[in-house]
Amino acid sequence: MDFAVGFSSILMLVLLFMKVPVFIAILGAAVSYFAMHPELSQAILVQRVLAGSQSIPLLAIPFFVCAGVFMNYTGVTKRIVAFCESIVGNIIGGVGHVTVLVATLMGGLSGSNLADAAMEAKMLVPEMRKRGFSNAFASVLVATSAIITPLIPPGIAMIIYGSIANVSIGKLFIAGIGPGLILCVALMILVGFVSYKRGYRNPVRVDTSPKRIWTTFKGAFLPLCLPIIIIGGIRIGAFTPTEAGAVAIIYSLMLGIVYREMRIKDIIVGIKETILTSASIMLIIGAASAFAWVLTREKVPQYCTQLFIDHLNNAVIFLLIVNVFLLIVGMFIEGNAAMIILVPLLAPLAHHFGIDEIQFAMVVIFNFAIGALSPPMGTLMFVTCSITKCPMGTFIKEAVPFYILLVICLLLLTFVPVFSTGLVDLIY
Repeated sequence: MDFAVGFSSILMLVLLFMKVPVFIAILGAAVSYFAMHPELSQAILVQRVLAGSQSIPLLAIPFFVCAGVFMNYTGVTKRIVAFCESIVGNIIGGVGHVTVLVATLMGGLSGSNLADAAMEAKMLVPEMRKRGFSNAFASVLVATSAIITPLIPPGIAMIIYGSIANVSIGKLFIAGIGPGLILCVALMILVGFVSYKRGYRNPVRVDTSPKRIWTTFKGAFLPLCLPIIIIGGIRIGAFTPTEAGAVAIIYSLMLGIVYREMRIKDIIVGIKETILTSASIMLIIGAASAFAWVLTREKVPQYCTQLFIDHLNNAVIFLLIVNVFLLIVGMFIEGNAAMIILVPLLAPLAHHFGIDEIQFAMVVIFNFAIGALSPPMGTLMFVTCSITKCPMGTFIKEAVPFYILLVICLLLLTFVPVFSTGLVDLIY
């Protein structure tokens, strides 16, 4: 390795600390490396940026983003909220449990944690405040629940990881169900405990009769079929993960027709939202791909591999070090960008230590999901607080028990492989 790669890495961190847009910070690091190596053609930089964003599996990202956006205009969200409320509405902290369940079910529809956080912050935080929840607790709960989204299929993080590490995206979709459900149950337990201690109870009883459960289930049934269609279709070979995204779009449009709540105007707005969201993701992917090429050229992955092999030969210690490292990285670098840069370095190491590729993928994705909630640059924290007007300091203080819970769940995924690989082994 030479001085240029070290300088460009430090430059990237400095730019990120200065809150420069992520793709500019990463691209700036790659440009600085090429500037210090005049023998390299600038055309290579452009080629790497374009090549990084033109992978066929990555086409699934705009497809699933579009499907998720359209779902928000079909009346799906309110039907799922009604169904969740009919199940847990009268439990202590009822609307808090509804928030967690909605995030779990909607995660299988949108694939975008930021979109889910924004939607729940607008819909459910005001409702929680009406029922006695503090604004800070409601905000933290919404932001933390949105972490479930990258884990429940079809999470965008799984598509990116699979395309980088050459791991079956279909298997990753199935593997994410276990971690997503674990986090869902853990959050509901925490919500129940806090609600009991603080007296968060519904002032008015909610109708949770079997009749209402059945009625609301019928309304939510068609949207809830989408993850089953996606996973089932991929498993039987009816379509690829990329084609599944196109199927999801068609399905969401059909729901708009069935529910008669989507207008032509909504489709146009949805397409605009899809373009903006997808463009921001693909810009980061393209820039990160260029910087990943720099690291590969300087043989940084080989250097890191040899360093671990020479000084460490224990899978448990390796996983602990990786967890701490990724948690720190996730606090400062956007998860998708960090994944593109670091997965080519870490995946070979995991293979060397005999760690299952699916399990390791879930550990990496979960780490970066936690990073989206962590200060100083947690995107989920910023999005939620900007909508709910919760001060950052208050948010972080209220989030401490949630951080502890997330670390416990991370350790379970790290050292109990069956949570990640159990369903995959059963289905494949």
